[in-house]
Amino acid sequence: MKRWVQTGLALWFLASSSAPRAQEAQTPRPGVDRAPTAEMLPGRGPVQKGDWFEKVWAQRRAEFRAGREADRGAIVFLGDSITQMWTDLARCFPRWKVANRGISGDTTRGLLYRLQEDVLDLEPAALVLLIGTNDIGLGADPEDVAANIRTLLERCRKARPRMPIVVCKVMPSHASRQRPADKIRRLNELVDQIVRECPQCYRCDTWTPYADADGNARKEEFPDLLHPNAAGYAKWAAALEPILNKLPDLPPAETGQAG
Repeated sequence: MKRWVQTGLALWFLASSSAPRAQEAQTPRPGVDRAPTAEMLPGRGPVQKGDWFEKVWAQRRAEFRAGREADRGAIVFLGDSITQMWTDLARCFPRWKVANRGISGDTTRGLLYRLQEDVLDLEPAALVLLIGTNDIGLGADPEDVAANIRTLLERCRKARPRMPIVVCKVMPSHASRQRPADKIRRLNELVDQIVRECPQCYRCDTWTPYADADGNARKEEFPDLLHPNAAGYAKWAAALEPILNKLPDLPPAETGQAG
């Protein structure tokens, strides 16, 4: 009887002591998880600021740390709020192991800063990249945004020369969201050329299926003229599916995979 009591106490102690550690793993670390200042960021152009962004950045990066081992070897989706808000990512791609590394408000300079820890350290099987709309919204020149994307792709190629990279076109928005059609078109044209020069890159057209006659987003797919709704995400998944089907050795989905 004494042995059963001792065993029970030991199990209770292990269970109670492990829960706080799991919770702590998702808690932002003061100072460490703080969003970097413009002086700390590589690349060119404006950066995202504000208390709201610092909170999102810290919380998301704490979540990324907590899920690092579980997400190792996945297809990593990297981007801003449009990626972060794809909460049913795993349901849309049930055949493959996927990991979401989107942070609302992020820019190309932010991605350059966190590329190593949030993506490359996961040894991903493939990368799906969508970034640039926030740069444009902050007033960046398309040439600077494209230069940052080129740098990001070069770093990926140097670190993982066989990793397929699917580069999605910046989706249409609207001038009322500080994202006029002409600047988005120009950015997409510049990145088209970069992708053509990158042997491991694939271009995913996530502009044409959405753009109206003026090159703007449609409210039935982008209610706020910036973020897609369920119909918008369905179109994105449909655009990605044939590209991903061509890629070799993608990791199968794991039981209980989260989005």
